[in-house]
Amino acid sequence: MEIFTIILLFLIGLVLAYLIGYKFGSFRKDRFWRDELPNHRRDAVMKSRAVLSGMFSEQLAPFLPDFNYSPTECRFIGKPIDFICFNGLDNKNVKEIVFVEVKSGNAKLSFSEKKLKEAVEKKKVRWEEYRVDKSLTDVKDAENANSKLYKF
Repeated sequence: MEIFTIILLFLIGLVLAYLIGYKFGSFRKDRFWRDELPNHRRDAVMKSRAVLSGMFSEQLAPFLPDFNYSPTECRFIGKPIDFICFNGLDNKNVKEIVFVEVKSGNAKLSFSEKKLKEAVEKKKVRWEEYRVDKSLTDVKDAENANSKLYKF
């Protein structure tokens, strides 16, 4: 009977120790988040502002006074490069095609941007013309195809 009582007291002590530890850990966790949450929110807001200002700067860059190309000669792509500028397009005499990546702050080129830069620097750029099959763009063929498709 004494062994049973000792085991029962041990189990009750074990349960009480678990509950006290759980409550103490919960209290410490709640206090940590109460103290740290404002810092995490402030950090998130600052990062969000940095990203948004970077995106805004990318779109606005051709209109800034120190940008090297006319805004009307630039086409925004976004990914993997921000702009393709057709230098001389305004005069209908394209002299060069320039890939422009806009960065702000301490931002660095991503892996794919570095690879694109390497390809351009190694002159791994070419022209390709693709012609759409005439049957897809011919108005008469399209009308015939539609009449067959929507025949009631």
